[in-house]
Amino acid sequence: MSENTPLIDLRDICKTYQMGVMEVRAVCGVSLEIAQGELTAIMGPSGSGKSTLMNILGCLDRPTSGEYLLAGQPIAKLDDDALAAIRNRTIGFVFQSYNLLPRTSALENVEVPLLYAGARNRRQLAMEALESVGLADRAHHKPNELSGGQQQRVAIARALVNQPSLILADEPTGNLDTRTGLEIIGIFQQLNLERGITVLYVTHDQETADYTRRVIRLRDGLIERDEPVPNQQFAFNVSPELLPPGASITEPPSTGSEVAVADSATGSTAA
Repeated sequence: MSENTPLIDLRDICKTYQMGVMEVRAVCGVSLEIAQGELTAIMGPSGSGKSTLMNILGCLDRPTSGEYLLAGQPIAKLDDDALAAIRNRTIGFVFQSYNLLPRTSALENVEVPLLYAGARNRRQLAMEALESVGLADRAHHKPNELSGGQQQRVAIARALVNQPSLILADEPTGNLDTRTGLEIIGIFQQLNLERGITVLYVTHDQETADYTRRVIRLRDGLIERDEPVPNQQFAFNVSPELLPPGASITEPPSTGSEVAVADSATGSTAA
């Protein structure tokens, strides 16, 4: 991919679902480009087409018409195996409900994409991913022994472990309190600034969008507005050396921290 090639290039994308005798257009005529290294939010009310668009961007669904180029590669020409490989190696997914395997440890959850990729040094790579989100000390805990914020950190580590170019995050702070949500936003900002990973949020939350550099607003399956964030906010846990001069930093709230959960292995608690 050349420097001028956008990571995401959508050209007149439409997605139509057949519901009985009716056709429902979830997305219609969406065209946009997202460059490598952008931090962007897609916003819109329920039914605006956000989830449909995310599924298309994540190669989980194919558009009915239009063209999708990912890093210059036409997605329509790829078979299911090739799409699965892209989902495994190029795109990392983070969901509101974490989607962790309940009976396996944090470390084993992070290893799952590596298993599909056939990596040999899975344990080392998974541990490094957990270290990058500050959770190495919880590597051997199962999801029910972790707080919501810790589970989301595991999910981020899992999304990172194959070193993707793109992270798609669907309401990543939706199940978290204010402070923990801000910490998660800070992790995404850190990854974007430090590694140049393209991060794309799908969210209802204007506050989450304020921490991005660009907001794309959908309504009725169309792009209503596409505009830069005039005064991007930065979370308190982003490394100071990565921040631009005069950055607006949001400090954590003094109350409302995440309820601690019992650590059944040690009897201690984890925020």
